[in-house]
Amino acid sequence: MPQLDGASLLKAGARSVLRPHRLAVGDTAPAVAEAAHGLLAGPTGLGTSAARLFRTAVAEAETAPDRPADGGSDKRSDGGSEERSEGSSVRVPPLYCPDAERDDPALGEEVNNRLVEWAEEIGIFQGRLERLRSHDFGRLFMLAHPDTDDPERILTAARCGLAEWAVDDHWVDEGEDTTPELIGSRLALAHAVVDPVRLPARYLAEFENVVRKEPVLRAFRSCLDHLARIASPTQVARLRHELAVMFVGYNQEAEWRSSGRTPAVWEYMLHRYENAFYPCMVLVDPVGGYELPAAEFADARVRRTYLYAGTANVLLNDLYSMTKEDPTDTNLPNLLAVEDNCSLQEAVDRAACIHDELMHTVEAECAVLSAAGSPELRRYLAGLWAWMGGSKEWHATSPRYHGASTQ
Repeated sequence: MPQLDGASLLKAGARSVLRPHRLAVGDTAPAVAEAAHGLLAGPTGLGTSAARLFRTAVAEAETAPDRPADGGSDKRSDGGSEERSEGSSVRVPPLYCPDAERDDPALGEEVNNRLVEWAEEIGIFQGRLERLRSHDFGRLFMLAHPDTDDPERILTAARCGLAEWAVDDHWVDEGEDTTPELIGSRLALAHAVVDPVRLPARYLAEFENVVRKEPVLRAFRSCLDHLARIASPTQVARLRHELAVMFVGYNQEAEWRSSGRTPAVWEYMLHRYENAFYPCMVLVDPVGGYELPAAEFADARVRRTYLYAGTANVLLNDLYSMTKEDPTDTNLPNLLAVEDNCSLQEAVDRAACIHDELMHTVEAECAVLSAAGSPELRRYLAGLWAWMGGSKEWHATSPRYHGASTQ
Protein backbone atom coordinates (compact mmCIF):
# COMPACT_ATOMS: atom_id res chain seq x y z
CA MET A 1 0.00 0.00 0.00
CA PRO A 2 1.18 3.57 -0.50
CA GLN A 3 3.15 5.26 2.24
CA LEU A 4 1.54 8.17 4.09
CA ASP A 5 4.17 10.75 4.94
CA GLY A 6 3.27 14.23 6.12
CA ALA A 7 2.90 15.60 2.59
CA SER A 8 0.66 12.80 1.31
CA LEU A 9 -1.49 12.91 4.44
CA LEU A 10 -2.06 16.60 3.86
CA LYS A 11 -2.78 15.99 0.16
CA ALA A 12 -5.33 13.33 0.97
CA GLY A 13 -6.98 15.50 3.60
CA ALA A 14 -7.13 18.49 1.26
CA ARG A 15 -9.24 16.49 -1.17
CA SER A 16 -12.06 16.54 1.39
CA VAL A 17 -12.39 20.35 0.94
CA LEU A 18 -10.81 21.15 4.31
CA ARG A 19 -8.74 24.31 4.53
CA PRO A 20 -5.52 24.13 6.62
CA HIS A 21 -6.32 25.50 10.06
CA ARG A 22 -4.67 25.21 13.45
CA LEU A 23 -6.68 23.02 15.79
CA ALA A 24 -7.94 24.69 18.95
CA VAL A 25 -9.18 22.95 22.07
CA GLY A 26 -12.95 22.75 22.02
CA ASP A 27 -13.21 24.71 18.77
CA THR A 28 -13.01 24.06 15.05
CA ALA A 29 -13.32 26.60 12.25
CA PRO A 30 -16.84 26.47 10.72
CA ALA A 31 -15.62 25.30 7.31
CA VAL A 32 -13.55 22.55 8.90
CA ALA A 33 -16.37 21.56 11.22
CA GLU A 34 -18.87 21.32 8.38
CA ALA A 35 -16.59 19.22 6.22
CA ALA A 36 -15.43 16.92 9.01
CA HIS A 37 -18.65 16.61 11.01
CA GLY A 38 -19.51 13.08 9.91
CA LEU A 39 -15.97 11.90 10.45
CA LEU A 40 -14.97 13.42 13.77
CA ALA A 41 -18.10 14.33 15.70
CA GLY A 42 -18.76 10.88 17.08
CA PRO A 43 -18.13 7.12 16.88
CA THR A 44 -17.63 5.67 13.42
CA GLY A 45 -18.24 2.02 14.15
CA LEU A 46 -14.54 1.18 14.25
CA GLY A 47 -13.84 2.60 10.86
CA THR A 48 -16.84 2.07 8.63
CA SER A 49 -18.05 5.61 7.98
CA ALA A 50 -14.54 7.06 8.23
CA ALA A 51 -13.20 4.62 5.67
CA ARG A 52 -16.09 5.37 3.29
CA LEU A 53 -15.49 9.12 3.53
CA PHE A 54 -11.77 8.69 3.01
CA ARG A 55 -12.17 6.43 -0.01
CA THR A 56 -14.58 8.94 -1.57
CA ALA A 57 -12.25 11.84 -0.82
CA VAL A 58 -9.24 10.21 -2.46
CA ALA A 59 -11.03 8.52 -5.37
CA GLU A 60 -9.14 10.74 -7.79
CA ALA A 61 -5.83 9.66 -6.26
CA GLU A 62 -6.61 5.98 -6.80
CA THR A 63 -5.60 6.25 -10.47
CA ALA A 64 -2.49 8.36 -9.87
CA PRO A 65 0.78 6.93 -11.30
CA ASP A 66 2.02 5.76 -7.91
CA ARG A 67 -1.16 3.79 -7.17
CA PRO A 68 -2.83 0.89 -8.98
CA ALA A 69 -5.90 1.59 -11.10
CA ASP A 70 -7.77 -1.47 -9.84
CA GLY A 71 -9.23 0.25 -6.79
CA GLY A 72 -6.62 -0.77 -4.27
CA SER A 73 -5.18 -4.22 -4.86
CA ASP A 74 -2.12 -3.10 -2.90
CA LYS A 75 -4.14 -2.15 0.19
CA ARG A 76 -3.38 -5.21 2.30
CA SER A 77 0.27 -5.63 3.08
CA ASP A 78 2.19 -8.06 5.25
CA GLY A 79 5.70 -7.70 3.89
CA GLY A 80 5.15 -10.12 1.04
CA SER A 81 3.89 -13.36 2.58
CA GLU A 82 1.31 -14.88 4.82
CA GLU A 83 2.61 -15.88 8.25
CA ARG A 84 2.07 -19.42 9.53
CA SER A 85 2.26 -20.45 13.17
CA GLU A 86 5.09 -22.85 13.95
CA GLY A 87 3.87 -26.44 13.74
CA SER A 88 0.32 -25.55 12.72
CA SER A 89 -1.75 -24.57 9.71
CA VAL A 90 -3.02 -21.36 11.31
CA ARG A 91 -1.86 -18.35 9.28
CA VAL A 92 -1.87 -14.62 9.81
CA PRO A 93 -3.55 -13.12 6.71
CA PRO A 94 -2.17 -10.04 4.97
CA LEU A 95 -2.93 -7.00 7.13
CA TYR A 96 -3.89 -3.47 6.12
CA CYS A 97 -0.82 -1.62 7.36
CA PRO A 98 1.97 0.47 5.85
CA ASP A 99 5.38 -0.96 5.15
CA ALA A 100 8.39 0.27 7.09
CA GLU A 101 9.67 3.60 5.76
CA ARG A 102 13.31 2.67 6.16
CA ASP A 103 15.45 -0.29 7.10
CA ASP A 104 18.99 0.45 8.26
CA PRO A 105 20.39 -2.87 9.59
CA ALA A 106 23.62 -1.28 10.83
CA LEU A 107 21.74 1.35 12.81
CA GLY A 108 19.38 -1.27 14.21
CA GLU A 109 22.29 -3.45 15.29
CA GLU A 110 24.01 -0.51 16.97
CA VAL A 111 20.88 0.35 18.95
CA ASN A 112 20.32 -3.31 19.82
CA ASN A 113 23.86 -3.77 21.13
CA ARG A 114 23.60 -0.66 23.30
CA LEU A 115 20.18 -1.78 24.55
CA VAL A 116 21.49 -5.18 25.66
CA GLU A 117 24.43 -3.48 27.39
CA TRP A 118 21.97 -1.25 29.25
CA ALA A 119 19.83 -4.25 30.25
CA GLU A 120 22.93 -5.98 31.64
CA GLU A 121 23.94 -2.86 33.55
CA ILE A 122 20.45 -2.46 35.07
CA GLY A 123 19.99 -6.17 35.80
CA ILE A 124 16.87 -7.00 33.79
CA PHE A 125 16.71 -10.23 31.77
CA GLN A 126 19.61 -11.79 33.72
CA GLY A 127 20.46 -15.19 32.24
CA ARG A 128 18.45 -14.29 29.13
CA LEU A 129 20.61 -11.57 27.58
CA GLU A 130 21.53 -13.51 24.44
CA ARG A 131 17.90 -14.40 23.94
CA LEU A 132 17.09 -10.72 24.41
CA ARG A 133 19.73 -9.82 21.83
CA SER A 134 18.19 -12.25 19.33
CA HIS A 135 14.78 -10.60 19.67
CA ASP A 136 16.35 -7.49 18.12
CA PHE A 137 14.37 -4.78 19.91
CA GLY A 138 16.91 -2.27 18.59
CA ARG A 139 15.68 -3.07 15.10
CA LEU A 140 12.08 -2.45 16.19
CA PHE A 141 12.84 1.08 17.34
CA MET A 142 15.06 1.81 14.33
CA LEU A 143 12.14 0.81 12.09
CA ALA A 144 9.57 2.69 14.16
CA HIS A 145 11.43 6.04 14.25
CA PRO A 146 12.55 6.72 10.67
CA ASP A 147 12.73 10.49 11.18
CA THR A 148 16.07 10.26 13.02
CA ASP A 149 19.27 8.33 12.45
CA ASP A 150 20.75 9.28 15.84
CA PRO A 151 21.29 5.97 17.66
CA GLU A 152 21.17 7.64 21.08
CA ARG A 153 17.72 9.17 20.46
CA ILE A 154 16.41 5.83 19.20
CA LEU A 155 18.04 4.08 22.16
CA THR A 156 16.16 6.44 24.49
CA ALA A 157 12.87 5.11 23.15
CA ALA A 158 14.17 1.53 23.18
CA ARG A 159 15.10 1.74 26.88
CA CYS A 160 11.57 2.90 27.72
CA GLY A 161 10.05 0.13 25.64
CA LEU A 162 12.25 -2.56 27.18
CA ALA A 163 11.40 -1.39 30.70
CA GLU A 164 7.73 -1.79 29.80
CA TRP A 165 8.30 -5.27 28.36
CA ALA A 166 10.27 -6.22 31.49
CA VAL A 167 7.09 -5.84 33.55
CA ASP A 168 5.45 -8.52 31.41
CA ASP A 169 8.49 -10.77 31.09
CA HIS A 170 9.57 -10.55 34.76
CA TRP A 171 6.32 -10.21 36.70
CA VAL A 172 3.57 -11.59 34.49
CA ASP A 173 4.68 -14.31 32.08
CA GLU A 174 8.20 -15.61 32.66
CA GLY A 175 9.73 -14.41 35.94
CA GLU A 176 10.72 -16.53 38.91
CA ASP A 177 7.53 -15.50 40.72
CA THR A 178 4.61 -14.51 38.50
CA THR A 179 1.93 -14.91 41.17
CA PRO A 180 -1.00 -12.78 39.93
CA GLU A 181 -1.79 -11.60 43.47
CA LEU A 182 1.57 -9.79 43.59
CA ILE A 183 1.09 -7.72 40.45
CA GLY A 184 -0.92 -4.96 42.15
CA SER A 185 1.69 -4.17 44.78
CA ARG A 186 4.51 -4.44 42.24
CA LEU A 187 2.80 -2.03 39.88
CA ALA A 188 2.21 0.38 42.77
CA LEU A 189 5.97 0.38 43.32
CA ALA A 190 6.58 0.89 39.60
CA HIS A 191 4.23 3.86 39.51
CA ALA A 192 6.00 5.33 42.56
CA VAL A 193 9.19 5.27 40.45
CA VAL A 194 7.59 6.50 37.22
CA ASP A 195 5.87 9.43 38.97
CA PRO A 196 8.39 9.85 41.79
CA VAL A 197 6.80 9.31 45.18
CA ARG A 198 7.17 11.93 47.92
CA LEU A 199 7.67 10.29 51.30
CA PRO A 200 9.01 11.51 54.63
CA ALA A 201 12.75 10.91 54.72
CA ARG A 202 12.63 8.07 57.25
CA TYR A 203 10.24 6.10 54.95
CA LEU A 204 11.79 7.14 51.66
CA ALA A 205 14.96 5.28 52.60
CA GLU A 206 12.97 2.05 52.92
CA PHE A 207 11.40 2.59 49.52
CA GLU A 208 14.80 3.28 47.94
CA ASN A 209 16.11 0.04 49.38
CA VAL A 210 13.33 -1.82 47.56
CA VAL A 211 14.18 -0.03 44.29
CA ARG A 212 17.85 -0.98 44.60
CA LYS A 213 16.91 -4.67 44.86
CA GLU A 214 14.39 -4.76 41.98
CA PRO A 215 15.78 -4.55 38.41
CA VAL A 216 12.42 -3.63 36.82
CA LEU A 217 12.13 -0.59 39.09
CA ARG A 218 15.70 0.43 38.32
CA ALA A 219 14.95 0.11 34.61
CA PHE A 220 12.03 2.53 34.82
CA ARG A 221 14.05 5.07 36.78
CA SER A 222 16.96 4.87 34.37
CA CYS A 223 14.92 5.09 31.16
CA LEU A 224 13.00 8.13 32.40
CA ASP A 225 16.24 9.84 33.40
CA HIS A 226 17.55 9.29 29.88
CA LEU A 227 14.28 10.49 28.34
CA ALA A 228 14.45 13.75 30.32
CA ARG A 229 17.68 14.59 28.47
CA ILE A 230 15.91 14.86 25.10
CA ALA A 231 12.27 15.53 26.07
CA SER A 232 10.49 18.46 27.66
CA PRO A 233 8.82 18.04 31.07
CA THR A 234 5.47 17.96 29.25
CA GLN A 235 6.60 15.10 27.02
CA VAL A 236 7.93 13.13 30.00
CA ALA A 237 4.59 13.69 31.75
CA ARG A 238 2.78 12.25 28.72
CA LEU A 239 4.76 9.03 29.07
CA ARG A 240 4.04 8.89 32.80
CA HIS A 241 0.32 9.11 32.06
CA GLU A 242 0.43 6.34 29.46
CA LEU A 243 2.40 4.09 31.80
CA ALA A 244 -0.18 4.61 34.55
CA VAL A 245 -2.93 3.55 32.14
CA MET A 246 -0.89 0.51 31.11
CA PHE A 247 -0.52 -0.48 34.76
CA VAL A 248 -4.33 -0.44 35.09
CA GLY A 249 -4.47 -2.88 32.18
CA TYR A 250 -1.91 -5.19 33.78
CA ASN A 251 -4.01 -5.28 36.95
CA GLN A 252 -7.07 -6.22 34.92
CA GLU A 253 -5.18 -9.09 33.31
CA ALA A 254 -3.96 -10.24 36.73
CA GLU A 255 -7.57 -10.53 37.91
CA TRP A 256 -8.35 -12.86 35.01
CA ARG A 257 -5.35 -15.02 35.87
CA SER A 258 -6.03 -15.20 39.61
CA SER A 259 -9.74 -15.94 39.21
CA GLY A 260 -9.42 -18.23 36.20
CA ARG A 261 -12.08 -16.13 34.48
CA THR A 262 -12.19 -15.81 30.70
CA PRO A 263 -13.22 -12.28 29.67
CA ALA A 264 -15.78 -11.57 26.97
CA VAL A 265 -14.44 -10.16 23.71
CA TRP A 266 -15.81 -6.68 24.50
CA GLU A 267 -14.00 -6.69 27.85
CA TYR A 268 -10.77 -7.83 26.22
CA MET A 269 -11.05 -5.04 23.65
CA LEU A 270 -11.45 -2.59 26.53
CA HIS A 271 -8.32 -4.12 28.06
CA ARG A 272 -6.39 -3.58 24.84
CA TYR A 273 -7.54 0.02 24.89
CA GLU A 274 -5.59 0.30 28.16
CA ASN A 275 -2.75 -2.16 27.55
CA ALA A 276 -1.40 -1.28 24.12
CA PHE A 277 1.61 0.41 22.54
CA TYR A 278 0.70 3.90 23.70
CA PRO A 279 3.75 4.35 25.98
CA CYS A 280 6.01 3.59 23.01
CA MET A 281 4.04 5.62 20.48
CA VAL A 282 3.84 8.70 22.71
CA LEU A 283 7.59 9.18 22.16
CA VAL A 284 7.26 9.88 18.43
CA ASP A 285 7.89 13.62 18.80
CA PRO A 286 10.68 13.74 21.41
CA VAL A 287 12.66 11.12 19.49
CA GLY A 288 12.08 13.13 16.33
CA GLY A 289 13.39 16.28 18.02
CA TYR A 290 10.22 18.40 18.14
CA GLU A 291 7.14 18.77 20.34
CA LEU A 292 3.48 18.44 19.42
CA PRO A 293 1.73 21.45 21.02
CA ALA A 294 -0.12 20.55 24.20
CA ALA A 295 -3.47 21.82 22.91
CA GLU A 296 -3.30 19.55 19.87
CA PHE A 297 -2.01 16.55 21.82
CA ALA A 298 -4.95 16.89 24.21
CA ASP A 299 -7.55 17.52 21.50
CA ALA A 300 -10.19 14.76 21.66
CA ARG A 301 -9.97 14.14 17.92
CA VAL A 302 -6.22 13.67 18.02
CA ARG A 303 -6.49 11.47 21.10
CA ARG A 304 -9.15 9.34 19.42
CA THR A 305 -6.94 8.73 16.37
CA TYR A 306 -3.89 8.00 18.53
CA LEU A 307 -5.84 5.46 20.62
CA TYR A 308 -7.20 3.72 17.54
CA ALA A 309 -3.64 3.46 16.20
CA GLY A 310 -2.32 1.94 19.42
CA THR A 311 -5.20 -0.52 19.65
CA ALA A 312 -4.76 -1.62 16.03
CA ASN A 313 -1.07 -2.18 16.56
CA VAL A 314 -1.52 -4.23 19.70
CA LEU A 315 -4.06 -6.43 17.89
CA LEU A 316 -1.36 -7.00 15.29
CA ASN A 317 0.82 -8.09 18.21
CA ASP A 318 -1.91 -10.53 19.28
CA LEU A 319 -1.82 -12.14 15.85
CA TYR A 320 1.94 -12.54 15.64
CA SER A 321 2.54 -13.45 19.29
CA MET A 322 0.26 -16.50 19.13
CA THR A 323 3.29 -18.59 18.11
CA LYS A 324 5.08 -17.57 21.33
CA GLU A 325 2.28 -17.75 23.89
CA ASP A 326 0.72 -20.69 25.67
CA PRO A 327 -2.44 -21.77 23.78
CA THR A 328 -4.49 -20.89 26.86
CA ASP A 329 -3.19 -17.31 27.04
CA THR A 330 -5.69 -14.51 26.62
CA ASN A 331 -5.62 -12.95 23.17
CA LEU A 332 -8.23 -11.81 20.69
CA PRO A 333 -8.19 -14.84 18.34
CA ASN A 334 -8.55 -17.34 21.20
CA LEU A 335 -11.43 -15.36 22.71
CA LEU A 336 -13.17 -14.99 19.35
CA ALA A 337 -12.87 -18.73 18.73
CA VAL A 338 -14.66 -19.45 22.02
CA GLU A 339 -17.28 -16.72 21.86
CA ASP A 340 -18.13 -17.16 18.16
CA ASN A 341 -17.81 -20.97 18.27
CA CYS A 342 -15.52 -20.98 15.25
CA SER A 343 -12.18 -22.48 14.28
CA LEU A 344 -8.96 -20.77 15.34
CA GLN A 345 -8.23 -19.88 11.72
CA GLU A 346 -11.63 -18.23 11.37
CA ALA A 347 -10.98 -16.35 14.62
CA VAL A 348 -7.58 -15.17 13.35
CA ASP A 349 -9.22 -13.92 10.16
CA ARG A 350 -11.90 -12.08 12.16
CA ALA A 351 -9.25 -10.49 14.39
CA ALA A 352 -7.39 -9.36 11.26
CA CYS A 353 -10.59 -7.74 9.98
CA ILE A 354 -10.99 -5.81 13.24
CA HIS A 355 -7.37 -4.66 12.92
CA ASP A 356 -7.95 -3.57 9.33
CA GLU A 357 -11.11 -1.68 10.21
CA LEU A 358 -9.25 0.27 12.87
CA MET A 359 -6.46 1.01 10.42
CA HIS A 360 -8.92 2.42 7.88
CA THR A 361 -10.20 4.76 10.59
CA VAL A 362 -6.67 5.85 11.50
CA GLU A 363 -5.79 6.50 7.88
CA ALA A 364 -8.93 8.55 7.27
CA GLU A 365 -8.70 10.59 10.44
CA CYS A 366 -4.97 11.26 9.98
CA ALA A 367 -5.77 12.78 6.58
CA VAL A 368 -8.48 15.07 7.97
CA LEU A 369 -6.49 16.11 11.02
CA SER A 370 -3.38 16.78 8.95
CA ALA A 371 -5.32 19.20 6.80
CA ALA A 372 -6.80 20.96 9.82
CA GLY A 373 -3.80 21.06 12.12
CA SER A 374 -0.38 22.58 12.59
CA PRO A 375 2.84 21.48 10.83
CA GLU A 376 3.82 19.73 14.07
CA LEU A 377 0.58 17.76 14.05
CA ARG A 378 1.12 16.71 10.45
CA ARG A 379 4.60 15.52 11.35
CA TYR A 380 3.33 13.73 14.44
CA LEU A 381 0.59 11.89 12.54
CA ALA A 382 3.03 10.89 9.82
CA GLY A 383 5.34 9.62 12.57
CA LEU A 384 2.47 7.65 14.10
CA TRP A 385 1.78 6.05 10.73
CA ALA A 386 5.49 5.25 10.28
CA TRP A 387 5.60 3.74 13.78
CA MET A 388 2.87 1.27 12.84
CA GLY A 389 4.66 0.30 9.65
CA GLY A 390 7.94 -0.29 11.45
CA SER A 391 6.21 -2.29 14.17
CA LYS A 392 4.51 -4.49 11.60
CA GLU A 393 7.82 -5.22 9.87
CA TRP A 394 9.46 -6.17 13.17
CA HIS A 395 6.57 -8.38 14.29
CA ALA A 396 6.65 -10.21 10.97
CA THR A 397 10.39 -10.95 11.21
CA SER A 398 11.57 -10.91 14.86
CA PRO A 399 12.80 -14.15 16.42
CA ARG A 400 10.74 -13.17 19.46
CA TYR A 401 7.74 -14.56 17.57
CA HIS A 402 9.43 -16.83 15.04
CA GLY A 403 11.92 -19.67 15.40
CA ALA A 404 13.62 -21.61 18.18
CA SER A 405 14.64 -18.57 20.24
CA THR A 406 11.00 -17.99 21.22
CA GLN A 407 11.06 -21.13 23.30
